[in-house]
Amino acid sequence: MPTPSTGAELEGLLRDSLSEASDRRERTVVSVTVPFSCDDPIATVFASRRAGEPFFCWEQPDRDLKLAALGQVHEISSRGPERFVEVAADCAHLSGDAVLRGTGGFTTGPVWTGGFAFEDGTVSERLPDPAWSSFGPASMILPELAIQSSEAGTFLTLNLVTAPGRDPEDLAAPALARVAGLIHGELPMIDPHPTVTPEIESARSPESYERSVANAVERIRAGEIEKVVLAREVIVRAGSAHDPAAIFHALRQGFPSCFNFCVGTGEAAFIGASPELLVRCAGRSVATVGLAGSTRRSSDPAVDDHLAQQLLLSGKDRGEQEVVVRRIVKTLSRISVWVEAEKEPEIIKVANIQHLGTPVYAQLAQPRTAIELAGLLHPTPAVGGEPWKKASKVMAEVEEMDRGWYAGPVGWMDGSGDGEFCVALRSALIRDREAHLFAGVGVVADSDPAAELAETEIKLDALLPLLS
Repeated sequence: MPTPSTGAELEGLLRDSLSEASDRRERTVVSVTVPFSCDDPIATVFASRRAGEPFFCWEQPDRDLKLAALGQVHEISSRGPERFVEVAADCAHLSGDAVLRGTGGFTTGPVWTGGFAFEDGTVSERLPDPAWSSFGPASMILPELAIQSSEAGTFLTLNLVTAPGRDPEDLAAPALARVAGLIHGELPMIDPHPTVTPEIESARSPESYERSVANAVERIRAGEIEKVVLAREVIVRAGSAHDPAAIFHALRQGFPSCFNFCVGTGEAAFIGASPELLVRCAGRSVATVGLAGSTRRSSDPAVDDHLAQQLLLSGKDRGEQEVVVRRIVKTLSRISVWVEAEKEPEIIKVANIQHLGTPVYAQLAQPRTAIELAGLLHPTPAVGGEPWKKASKVMAEVEEMDRGWYAGPVGWMDGSGDGEFCVALRSALIRDREAHLFAGVGVVADSDPAAELAETEIKLDALLPLLS
């Protein structure tokens, strides 16, 4: 919570910035950042959120970085092929004209939070799933409050949007009251002994999924495409409402190297622990990773290392991973002074699975925002296919599901355009008592349908034990 001195600083900076903004003849974002005393921004946001209001939580525990946001003063949404470009432009316009006061840690000023659906929201052969009704094709929110924590300290940013003729006091008083009313505490634990055993159901039968994989393999061997990713969905129905706060607490403990995220709309929450960075942008420096190829973990270190070595030597997995890296390098090369990918993939280990990953770095020729870059890279062949235009048609015909935000970009961007987005994997859509879990695999010419089904089971095991 704000200390007396911090509270006075916040109020003084806020009234000063609102006074400056009131002289303008257009809508203006006001963003004030001050040091903040808070043990856990994520827990504060979960405890303080009001019914029906959006919220956002982002954490990578191994990096000691947290970003938590609450409420909404403005939303930018879009659909169609240009949704990334349109959202990036609108965010940049409002951020560029903002009145800023104070300084923060890893970012200062307005921070936009949210994400994008896997598909762009135009006509699809698949019927939209009503479970995703509160998650549009593109949605970036300017929150009322954002709390960031890193090695640089903990800071609170208060955002408001002014308009000509609006009394600054009408904005300042409730905003300051909201900050003063924040609730601090700890995230809850998952109930280890629910009174009603949850029901688990595959949205489509395992046999049907294997047939889809076999269909895709035939089309790949016929030369139609090189690779396609096919996902499946499992639904968990509990006796009482699933608690996103408790699930997030378990994810941060079990997956400290992953991007732990939760995007709440008021009606539902999309939550996950993704091992895959889509893009990190800082000025003209860009980082991403080509992630593909998977195997299980073992509690025996010797066996675990043996499994990793087998993965490194697997022609099927190495080929699948090379497709991803090749596309990322090709995409970034068009807009960069240089692009560098590590010569050999490394093993990326998370709690229940290990992957092949190749870090890729680039220096941009011209400034680009994190949202623009996410749009250029999405979807990588790690979650889509190659070549994508043809692979998307195969996916539409054989996958038989609406992905919603699964495998889409989720993350944040600040007023300067810096930010980071992960690929929303190892994720679940939470709607009261119902949870929709998702997992996918890359299908190539020598894929075995039964083995690919087994790989989805490993990936589903990230969240399924927490929900069932």
